[in-house]
Amino acid sequence: MRRKNLLRTTVAGGSIALGAAGVLAAAMLNQDDAKAATPSAAPVTTAEVVRTDLISRSDLDGTLGYAHTYPIIAEGTGRVTWLPEVGDVITRGRRVYGLDGHKVPLFYGKTPLWRSLQSGVSDGKDVLELERNLKALGYGDDMTVDTDFTWVTAQAIRDWQDDLGVSETGRIDVGDVVMQPGKIRISAVDGVLGSRASGKLLTATDTTRQVTVDLPVTQQELAKVGRKVRVELPGGKTSSAKITAIGSAATSDSDSDNPADIGAPTDTATIPVYLALTKPSAAGRLDGAPVTVGFTGDVSKDVLAVPVNALLAGANGTYSVEVVDGATRKLVPVELGVFADGQVEVTGDGLEAGMHVEVPKS
Repeated sequence: MRRKNLLRTTVAGGSIALGAAGVLAAAMLNQDDAKAATPSAAPVTTAEVVRTDLISRSDLDGTLGYAHTYPIIAEGTGRVTWLPEVGDVITRGRRVYGLDGHKVPLFYGKTPLWRSLQSGVSDGKDVLELERNLKALGYGDDMTVDTDFTWVTAQAIRDWQDDLGVSETGRIDVGDVVMQPGKIRISAVDGVLGSRASGKLLTATDTTRQVTVDLPVTQQELAKVGRKVRVELPGGKTSSAKITAIGSAATSDSDSDNPADIGAPTDTATIPVYLALTKPSAAGRLDGAPVTVGFTGDVSKDVLAVPVNALLAGANGTYSVEVVDGATRKLVPVELGVFADGQVEVTGDGLEAGMHVEVPKS
């Protein structure tokens, strides 16, 4: 009886990619065993060929963190008398750090203070942001919020300075407040109590939880803005997430000045993909934690599928399944399609739903 020069490929897991090179290596290692295998009339374990919909899936490593990072730079001439702790969340008007015994509060705005704001200053967006913050904190009831610094603006500043416990000058100087786009979370404390209030004191982030995945460019079809994914968090918890943005620039290990990296394969290139958790509270206070992201690809509808471990791999990169009908067995060459959830899409002459193919005994 003619012996089969075939290797049965057993795969544990969900989505995989089978390469001809890998199969060839495995076949060479198992050549003697494969040649020694002979058909047997003994009962075999089989699985049914089914017609179904398959959805390609891929699990990739990601990092849970926050969307943006901001350095907090001190501009004062005094000494640092108070610093927050890592993890503290600071909102508008609350103290970011202490300077000579008084607080330096947080204001919301995208334009940092770059000049002193007082009566006679020219119109500008920085005036607009100052007035927005004073109004939001309850100062300047009669103040019109615009780019024009008026005597009403100056009076609102005096009222605010009075409550702050500092000199009522009616003027805001650079370093009197910390201007950031919104509320912040302290991620690192760089300053030292008692030191001069100059240079970087703190590192902060926003409070938006974000997962970042470096997606191989060969799998970029998995990422579409708005598509939902599954995120496995540390400790076994899972949360759904949505793709919010996809980077446009690919990077790879070869993007370096190291001579050893020159000529590195381009298939290592990745693009950043950013995800927002559907329920951010599920992540707790984790920052910089590793996560696993399950991407879902396109759906292959109404296709024939068999268990992945039903595949017989030939040394030349071809695949077959062994159809079992009672005591009769027949090898059917197949072309492979989508891999998903332990199944693989197959097409082959004469292969039909309801047939049975041999699988390894469990």
